[in-house]
Amino acid sequence: MMKRILLIGTGGTIASEVTDSGLAPELTTEQLLAHLPAVSEICDVECMQLLNLDSTNITPAHWLEMANCIRKYYDGYDGFVLTHGTDTMAYTAAGLSYLIQGSPKPIVLTGAQKPIGFDSTDSKVNLTDALRCATEDLPGVSIVFDGKVIPGTRAKKTRSKSFQAFSSINFPYLGVLRDGVLLRYIRPECQVAPVFYDQLDTAVALLKLVPGMGREAADFLLERNHALVIESFGVGGLPESGGFYACVRDWMDRGRIVVVTTQVENEGSDLGVYHVGHALKRRLGVLEAYDMTCEAVVAKLMWILGQTRDRREVERLFYTPVARDILWPAE
Repeated sequence: MMKRILLIGTGGTIASEVTDSGLAPELTTEQLLAHLPAVSEICDVECMQLLNLDSTNITPAHWLEMANCIRKYYDGYDGFVLTHGTDTMAYTAAGLSYLIQGSPKPIVLTGAQKPIGFDSTDSKVNLTDALRCATEDLPGVSIVFDGKVIPGTRAKKTRSKSFQAFSSINFPYLGVLRDGVLLRYIRPECQVAPVFYDQLDTAVALLKLVPGMGREAADFLLERNHALVIESFGVGGLPESGGFYACVRDWMDRGRIVVVTTQVENEGSDLGVYHVGHALKRRLGVLEAYDMTCEAVVAKLMWILGQTRDRREVERLFYTPVARDILWPAE
């Protein structure tokens, strides 16, 4: 029997048309599907238009809408495909990975670098590949793009224009598509039934360090948020000048959560290597992102703080792997 797939539209370049003010999402999922008549031989697709937004305008509230939509229709379909803009797709994929955990059914995000109506577009291949993957034994949330299957917690947009838009950071591809066939390398873990969550705390801020920066920006963000992710240099650490150490200590004493990650895409952090990072972890007890993507760190903190504000429980949940988001380092 042919698999039943729900195609959920949220907008993005794939659904865009040319307007006087630039590309804007205009097309419905039905209009997208009309470009792919051969899909009827792959699966039985039903369409739903949930949103029609440039992904720059997608927020965590929209992640909750997507998760709630999948929850509502979960029992009626064999898999789900969400069309989404590429600019924040990695954030959405990470967010959905925490909001929908252990799904035995595929939940696939895809999009395009060029609209589906353009002659030189990647839309048709990406959407066909995504629908094909949604019929396979590919549990959980993933991004299917440019013939690659990437875990939702490991994706990052690393190219702004070319078709090879996404990379899998610090983790292998789950599989690749060749001539319409999925070659699966890794089967993600799943449960008998998914666990859905419906709470996020969006008071999570991100600060990218630049040389010579003082503590003022960190103070500003920590005063207004429950958690701060600091993108540090190299394997991680904070400048000894500028009052950063005292800033982190003071705000952690007041109950804030601080996570240190790295601006370097690959190989992750290791705060114990240098003096500038060692005291942060050993004395202050900041959380360390290790090999997680920045997108996953932000989304995971939103999910965790939506469940608890207890410091020990936050730490336990942060270091508990979800959908292959973190590989615990050798201590």
